[in-house]
Amino acid sequence: MVAQKKALVVRGGWDGHHPVEATERFIPFLREQGFDVRIEESTAVYADGAAMAETDLIVQCVTMSEIAQEELTGLRSAIEAGTGLTGWHGGIADSFRSSSDYLQLVGGIFATHPAVGPGETRLEGEENYREHTVNITELGRQHPITAGIGDFDLRTEQYWVLSDDLNDVLATTTHPAESWQQWHRPTTSPAVWTRRWGAGRIVVSTAGHSLDVLDDPNVRTIIERGMLWAARTASAS
Repeated sequence: MVAQKKALVVRGGWDGHHPVEATERFIPFLREQGFDVRIEESTAVYADGAAMAETDLIVQCVTMSEIAQEELTGLRSAIEAGTGLTGWHGGIADSFRSSSDYLQLVGGIFATHPAVGPGETRLEGEENYREHTVNITELGRQHPITAGIGDFDLRTEQYWVLSDDLNDVLATTTHPAESWQQWHRPTTSPAVWTRRWGAGRIVVSTAGHSLDVLDDPNVRTIIERGMLWAARTASAS
């Protein structure tokens, strides 16, 4: 009999990213895919070696906040041993800003979401929303997470991400050079990437600021496929 896979949903941090409502959107999918789902409202579980050893997938939605050293050590050790890690937007790419070891683990960190032009008005909560395109890379067109998905447009925060070349980038987004900005040429950031760390797999999607973005069919498909791809593989069990 094949043991049931175990998923750990860890949520918290800044309420503006709706960590409870956002993760609740994906818990039914995980259960439909055969995962036994455990939900934790803090990162303290990362320091529980026994719990982490039996976890096949971590879905993290914790924006900003801080992480204790023993929790970070537990998280890194679990991933090195084969546990998968995935998340979206600030819940993974803007977590634990003061921890360089965490930033090295996930391979990218939110730097900013460029503002709109002077005089442009937005509704409260949408001050930095921009129309922008998510472009699937050549690698992304072949990868199981993004295969069959074409370039798509979003109106939401456009993440400027600092990253490194250990990532396999499946999608990008380009920030234009604009007269009121201080940069002088367009710059491209990863929008979806995967990363191998030890025996573990990591998937990051930068879209997902609000619940309506998570409901976008392209965004939702990428996140759900990323969960399945990141989960512990047979070779890492």
